[in-house]
Amino acid sequence: MAQGFAFDGQSLITPGQIIRPNDHQNLPSSDQLILAKAELAIALDLCLQQFQSGVDPHAIIRRVTETLHQLRRRFHARIWDEIVPLVQAHPVTDFVFQDPFTKWSFDKPRGYSGDAHLLDFIYGHSEVEGEIAAATELGRKIYDYTKDASSSVAVRERRDLLARRVDDIASKHDDQIEVLAVASGHLREASLSIALREGRIKRWVALDQDPLSVGTVTRDFAGTPVEAINGSVKTLISGRHKLGTLDFVYAAGLYDYLADGVAVKLTKRCLQMVKPGGSFLFANFSQATRVDGYMETFMNWPLLLRTEDDMQSIAENATGTDDVSISVWSGENLDVIYCEIKKL
Repeated sequence: MAQGFAFDGQSLITPGQIIRPNDHQNLPSSDQLILAKAELAIALDLCLQQFQSGVDPHAIIRRVTETLHQLRRRFHARIWDEIVPLVQAHPVTDFVFQDPFTKWSFDKPRGYSGDAHLLDFIYGHSEVEGEIAAATELGRKIYDYTKDASSSVAVRERRDLLARRVDDIASKHDDQIEVLAVASGHLREASLSIALREGRIKRWVALDQDPLSVGTVTRDFAGTPVEAINGSVKTLISGRHKLGTLDFVYAAGLYDYLADGVAVKLTKRCLQMVKPGGSFLFANFSQATRVDGYMETFMNWPLLLRTEDDMQSIAENATGTDDVSISVWSGENLDVIYCEIKKL
């Protein structure tokens, strides 16, 4: 899916590490680039005029989001790559960046895309209340829209699904269960877990490459079975962490940045840490999402979007002839796809 993608497991994820597939057999003509730039200019100039005229910001963002989605889908990837910096340099960003969620994503204060603080904007967590309150009135109105965009709704659904999955697994065990979250972020799903509150978790390991996220989890879950540790894709695949075996292992937002080869290797490693009868679950943003253009331009947040077939392929390549069951399904609004591999 992403030939040439290099993820060393030590560096934090940056946009430059994301390479979308190009159709080298069907390179675009110069006329196509001219057309795409013209359509973009009309859309962005209209957007700017509407902001200046006080048009409802929800309507403005909804319209430009759909326009960017259509441009991304209609034109060759090389044309889209030229469009992205044009959007980011347009004066309309003076208005769009008043949204603290969009601005945080674009600036990447932690040095990489999709960090845990960014997700807290999606969750509406108390950690971001000050930044939202400090935004302009326009910024808060745009945030009211972006926090409820389909991608944001899907991320909240993902958090809730993970908490329910942990609880469901715990309910089927007589003993306490063991859980591992790969690229855990702030582990917000654990706060929703009934099993954690009722003492049915023996240990819940939160592994993340960002020391700020590790520190937040350590602070927020002090005195609980949650254990936060520093670790990356590379350290996990290499077997550096001696975590034993667990009942449930999952990676919520990591696969959006992993090329197929790395995804297969990580899946194999995670399955090695799963007990018989246990499972590994991973999620990925879907090619069905309609906010991809906004995310890649205004939010500077490129992702490797996958289909259900892509997820199935990763699972099958990772398991081979292993005795497992594979389930692939889409979330309620189709923006996120899930794959769970259960050891039989």
